[in-house]
Amino acid sequence: MSAMAHSDPDLPRESPLQAAELRDAEGLVREAGWNQVAADWRIFLELGSVYAVRDSAGRVIATAATIPYGGRVAWISMVLVAGDYRGRGIATRLLRRCVDDCVDRRLQPVLDATPAGRRVYLRLGFEDCWRFTRYSAPAPHREDVAPQTPDGVVIRPISDDEWLMLPRYDAKAFGTDRSALLVRLRGRVPETVLAAWRGDRMIGFVVGRDGRSATQLGPVAAEDEGVAKALLGRALARVRGPIYIDLVDDKSALRRWLEGRGFAPQRPFTRMGFGHAKMIGDLARTMAVAGPELG
Repeated sequence: MSAMAHSDPDLPRESPLQAAELRDAEGLVREAGWNQVAADWRIFLELGSVYAVRDSAGRVIATAATIPYGGRVAWISMVLVAGDYRGRGIATRLLRRCVDDCVDRRLQPVLDATPAGRRVYLRLGFEDCWRFTRYSAPAPHREDVAPQTPDGVVIRPISDDEWLMLPRYDAKAFGTDRSALLVRLRGRVPETVLAAWRGDRMIGFVVGRDGRSATQLGPVAAEDEGVAKALLGRALARVRGPIYIDLVDDKSALRRWLEGRGFAPQRPFTRMGFGHAKMIGDLARTMAVAGPELG
């Protein structure tokens, strides 16, 4: 994909976002009503790349980010444009720059699209993989929030000695290594970092993180929906306030259980890959994603 021509002669070309500009980037998140906080932006700066477009005063008015995972794929996200600058082709320009960078590095560009974004991404060469839906609850019902744990399964906080097993299990579900990301998520809401065990074998986990408007529970990976339900039930009992869970659409039992505890669908997403969309990971084990910005 060749780089797009400069879409607005009044704006300079995109260049890397600087740490000192995080306040501007957070302002774009607030304007869009998204959930990310400064710690999320630091993940993009530390593990990937963030491009920014600035106005004549040097204020960041648009961004787009990529994070490489395991030398195989790169996530594209945080495509944000300030309201006064929308409709000028800036988002498309930034997206093309991210795709070009990924392709040059021989990484498969992947993203999670809203319905409106999906129409744009299809035209740019992305293809559908599968779908998930964001479920939210202002304060989940606490009655019987922890379901019965399947026979022979133990749910407990993951210890330092056990930690290396979690990224390995995640790689089986997600399809490639993202241990550097998981390390950065681990301390955000520590009480939600839980694993499921059958004997000495890990069979699932959940990791949560704080957000601007809600706690995000995800990723969640497990051998089956019963194990995932037990993990989420234990995590829900440990957090208060609004919660987001980005649930894979084919997990119908888990969806019904969440709806019974006050969760409602907020918005749908489609996971898309650039070019020939190859399924990565194990969708049977993938219960809830980390969020559309992280995969």
